[in-house]
Amino acid sequence: MGQGFFITGTDTGVGKTLVACALLRAFASSGRSVVGMKPVVAGSEGGRWSDVEALVAASTVAAPAKLVNPYAFEPAIAPHIAAQLTGTQIDIGVIARAYAELGERADVVIVEGVGGFLVPLNDRETAADIARRLSLPVVLVVGMRLGCLSHALLTSAWIEAAGLRCAGWVANCIDPGMEQLDANIDSLRDRLDFPLVGVVPFQDDPVSGSVVRFLSLDSLAEAPA
Repeated sequence: MGQGFFITGTDTGVGKTLVACALLRAFASSGRSVVGMKPVVAGSEGGRWSDVEALVAASTVAAPAKLVNPYAFEPAIAPHIAAQLTGTQIDIGVIARAYAELGERADVVIVEGVGGFLVPLNDRETAADIARRLSLPVVLVVGMRLGCLSHALLTSAWIEAAGLRCAGWVANCIDPGMEQLDANIDSLRDRLDFPLVGVVPFQDDPVSGSVVRFLSLDSLAEAPA
């Protein structure tokens, strides 16, 4: 079984896919085989799921679609509701088996969550239970905008409460007009007890290849085991 990370965010739309793909490319550039996984996705564009396609494009290992993305739903709504509408039960056991197979194929598996850390998957489980079942260190993507401090600290507390290790966090500057950006980043750096992996500046049309240079894999490696 190779190395793995679970990518979560302070909310939906904060850049989880962008960072996940950048990490895939960064690990690949270090000589390791990599594959991305999106266990659950909700919201298609003409029958295509852009998050999944981006992860596949950033991977160096080809894998069956059902391993990369076991559950895909058309409407861009909460996954447990999307699943209910189609009569589907999201089963973390299915996700765990798919992850295990991917881990046999690649040195590094990057697993991107859906929505925020506690988004419901079914009547009992949330996205946090995926990370817990897979026993993966978490990378937290913080969308830098007004309100992100509380969201980041709350998510961090829940990661710890889930018994998981946070391997690092990424400040993704999604609001070009955010006031006191540096002061906000410093506030989180002082309060989050895990390393800052990188600060991604605002870009009108960000692509993962251009983000790689802002991330430090050494910071992830230095996180306590």
